[in-house]
Amino acid sequence: MSNLNKILLNKINCKSVWFMRQAGRYLPEFQRIRSKNQDFVKLCLNSELSSEITLQPIERFDLDSAIIFSDILMVPYALGQNVKFTKGSGPKLSDFNLNQFLKSEENIFSDKLSPVYKAIDITRKKLKKSKSLISFIGAPWTLIVYMLNVKEDKGEINLRKLQDKKKELNQIIETLINFLCIHIKNQINAGADVIQIFDSWAGLIPTKNLNDYCYTPNAKILNFCRKQKIPTICFPKGIRERYEDFNDIVKPDGINLDPDIDPAWAREKLRNVVIQGGLNPNILLKDDEDIIKGATKYIRTFKDIPYVFNLGHGLLPETDPDKVGRLIKFYRNFNG
Repeated sequence: MSNLNKILLNKINCKSVWFMRQAGRYLPEFQRIRSKNQDFVKLCLNSELSSEITLQPIERFDLDSAIIFSDILMVPYALGQNVKFTKGSGPKLSDFNLNQFLKSEENIFSDKLSPVYKAIDITRKKLKKSKSLISFIGAPWTLIVYMLNVKEDKGEINLRKLQDKKKELNQIIETLINFLCIHIKNQINAGADVIQIFDSWAGLIPTKNLNDYCYTPNAKILNFCRKQKIPTICFPKGIRERYEDFNDIVKPDGINLDPDIDPAWAREKLRNVVIQGGLNPNILLKDDEDIIKGATKYIRTFKDIPYVFNLGHGLLPETDPDKVGRLIKFYRNFNG
């Protein structure tokens, strides 16, 4: 196991539990803030409120890690695209302007995201030293899906639109890698100690393009993090058995499973990495018996190897916080 793997385990210890989207929409205390702050981008740029939201699940559940309240689309925002979140229809970005994008300047980018870094600084000062503060980015491909508006209603991509922009796509990916590395460094300098990289739409990439659009861009970002000694968790959601290729090529310190990955397969195939998550967030909409049964499967499968208890995606808005609390208590008291 690499030194960075050990650092990751030190930052997020093996008996650790936290949840993606733990700070947000399912909590009544968040809903009270959100009702008074309708513009989501402005809310993400409100350092005091962002920090307060980040700490809400820590105060409620005493989770082992906080994950800063922000959004992966703050990067396209800082690179000149307007970003609007509309309830029921998801985020919408203004038309992409390649020339404007390629002229983006580091100081302007960092300045536009300075409230995010201030929120991290505020949170780190309020958070117990024993708890990790996780920050995150969207991987280049996942950002491009939004930036170029290539995702269609049935969960597919407009391949022709991408094929028409192949040369542009390579320029966009390389520019994004550069600015994402800047964003990572700024977040770590502000007080974050782990970075999670969300490639949430990796499952939409045709198999023949996985190397160009998923493995290589993620590997370049990971190489930067490795040189900077920044622990990383990758989440290439939806690529199924290609998780093994991703792990072998990209070599993250930690890798988050999505619910489609069989935990027994992951234990056998994913080597030299801290495994995280996998539990389907839908299970928290069921009764306690089903929740415990599902959690037990993951806990027992990954017994005696480096594993961080988490979900296979973010907590759903309709999740009952009391069920989250009972799941955390069950995990912490598990002796089977």
